[in-house]
Amino acid sequence: MIGYTTLGTRDLARAEMFYDALLGLLGAKQSMRMDDFIVWSGEAGGAAFSIHVPENGKAYSVGNGVMIALVARDPAQVDAVYAKALELGGQDEGKPGFRAEGFYAAYFRDPDGNKLNIHNMTS
Repeated sequence: MIGYTTLGTRDLARAEMFYDALLGLLGAKQSMRMDDFIVWSGEAGGAAFSIHVPENGKAYSVGNGVMIALVARDPAQVDAVYAKALELGGQDEGKPGFRAEGFYAAYFRDPDGNKLNIHNMTS
């Protein structure tokens, strides 16, 4: 159902560095780039992820209540992505751990303050 998600940024170069490293851990690479936005996609297709300088010319701001959830192949990848996010200047919003039976997740904010989740559903 989801074709792609977009988060705003006030600094495209900083966001590019953050997401190149972070999404690279999940097997995604840049698939489209323009002066004001960048898109990452996985090799297997599925939903894409993008960052964009606000098109309306107004100042960037974080969407209250907005969160993007990224899928990990296992709990170890959740741990690795979370650690990389913090290493790249992200902020902790919830350390890795089980949130519910079979749901292992971590939460963080990117350098612009956008909230993300990385999770794995175990059976």
